Amino acid sequence: MGNLVSADWLAERLDQPDVAVIDCRFVLGKPEVGRAAYLAGHIPGALYFDLEQDLAGPKRPDGHGGRHPLPDSASLAARFSAAGIDETVTVVAYDDQELAMASRLWWLLRYLGHDRVAVLDGGWQAWQRGGYPVTTEIRPRAERRFVPRVRPAMLVTAADVKQRSAGTALLDSRSKERYSGQQEPIDRKAGHIPGALHFFYRENLRPDGTLRATSELRQRFASLDAYPEVIVYCGSGVTACVNLLALHQAGRPDAKLYLGSWSDWCSYDYPVATGEEPDDPPSAV
Repeated sequence: MGNLVSADWLAERLDQPDVAVIDCRFVLGKPEVGRAAYLAGHIPGALYFDLEQDLAGPKRPDGHGGRHPLPDSASLAARFSAAGIDETVTVVAYDDQELAMASRLWWLLRYLGHDRVAVLDGGWQAWQRGGYPVTTEIRPRAERRFVPRVRPAMLVTAADVKQRSAGTALLDSRSKERYSGQQEPIDRKAGHIPGALHFFYRENLRPDGTLRATSELRQRFASLDAYPEVIVYCGSGVTACVNLLALHQAGRPDAKLYLGSWSDWCSYDYPVATGEEPDDPPSAV
């Protein structure tokens, strides 16, 4: 098992106690929709994790830290423990939002040192296409003890981004319109971090919502081979995780997340760029 599992793979293992399924469906701006969808029908045995209640911490009173800050490790560990997750359990996360919410959980678990985690390729839609069972029953899992082993090197701050070297590729995961500053429907400023390259997260996906083949992803990210360090951001550290998942598949598991992302960057008096950026790799690194 790698970073992705198919609906077939999961269907064969639903009854195994060492497999935990987590429903991460969530619609930004409509926080009640994901839980309502879960209650209306979900993969048998799945528990629900809310992006803003479970996979993000409280917003900072000073306005910094972004729209979906990192939860503290103790709170996350308690949440995972209550969901019956420990080092022996394989977690499979799914959503219906282009793998974004599931990839956020995938990243968070890996950040806490738990590598037995995968995203359901194609998400809820793939499960439905396969004709697999759906239920409204909620079956709690027996509590286990999750022990966090934080990997701080996976995470960077605004200061790290600002002070990055010329050998660091900074990837913006948002749409071209938001990256270029043509529109900004959510955050207080439009544009991108100066020097950031545009890698829209949706371009990692096939039309059916599954992740592209590894060979295609390697080709997509081939220009990054010249960079010894890669940092990824989006609006608030969610859709960037789809790029991180794709980069991992393409052989760049070292890529880091600027979790506060654009919503954090534009809360400071930091420079903002609009339009396009040159996408040539550095001449010397």
